[in-house]
Amino acid sequence: MAAIPAAAQVLTFADLDRWAEDDHRAALDTFRVTCQQMREPDWTPLCNLAVDAGGSDLSARQFFELFFRPVVIGTPPALFTGYYEPELKGSLTRTPRYAYPLYRKPPELQDGAVWHPRSAIEGGLLRGRGLELVWLDDPVEVYFLQVQGSGRIRLPDGEVMRVGYGGKNGQPYRSIGQALLARGTHSMADVSAQDIKAWVRANPQAGRELLNSNPSFVFFRKLDDLPADLGPIGAMGRSITTLRSVAIDPDFTPLGAPVWIEKDGISPMRRLMIAQDTGGAIKGAQRADIFYGTGLDAGEAAGRIKDGGRMVVLLPIDRAYAMLPDGG
Repeated sequence: MAAIPAAAQVLTFADLDRWAEDDHRAALDTFRVTCQQMREPDWTPLCNLAVDAGGSDLSARQFFELFFRPVVIGTPPALFTGYYEPELKGSLTRTPRYAYPLYRKPPELQDGAVWHPRSAIEGGLLRGRGLELVWLDDPVEVYFLQVQGSGRIRLPDGEVMRVGYGGKNGQPYRSIGQALLARGTHSMADVSAQDIKAWVRANPQAGRELLNSNPSFVFFRKLDDLPADLGPIGAMGRSITTLRSVAIDPDFTPLGAPVWIEKDGISPMRRLMIAQDTGGAIKGAQRADIFYGTGLDAGEAAGRIKDGGRMVVLLPIDRAYAMLPDGG
């Protein structure tokens, strides 16, 4: 993780809005899923203690209060958005209906390398190479599946294929919502995922140009061993949990750290989550993408979220106070 800037404020748990009202045991269960992936010396003993902690909500709350301190990194207000795991219809073979592929990563593309932009790939760069993983019936859903990073594809025989992030082309992510704002066709209130999908479908040529204005492109892989009852795989290689996992910017927030969310807006949220994922559009200290679950209802909920508030990271005590300008 890159160095966290010195601008940070250490709080007490009493400073967290409605902290005592949350389900801390559910948060601790989610923390355990990825904690053993955290290798830093100040996290390892906490992860070992977490194994036997939290038999009740009170003991789970005491675990967090005893071993962590809340830290505001950066300057609120935060920006909270939502993401989800789509469930889409698809086919293992191309048909007149299913004509839009999800691609595996080309073997020549090395991790971290900058490769061809989206426009070249969508223009047929990979056609005929046998890299198609599955075919979908809507190019707009292909694009938004890349934004979400994982999904469930229901095949004609009823079988469900789980797909997950398999790599990217190394190009920078550019928001097509911001592109619409720049064109003057939409206002801030009209750039939800649902609004963008509707506009692209109603304007096929301009819509294709809009999608290609984001040069970033995501490749997929089939997830053969992921049970149906578990969430998609996050950046830490483990399943993420509905309304307990968030995607963050690892340059500011350690992957695996507990994060207290104070989200305002139409559906306010005060909840302890775990930073188990990342995303190309998730940049900044006060930035988080909340995982809303799987399927249409989750997508409807996630697509409407664009709210302010405050994001507070729970850090091991020594690390928290070491972030203060005078070292605590």
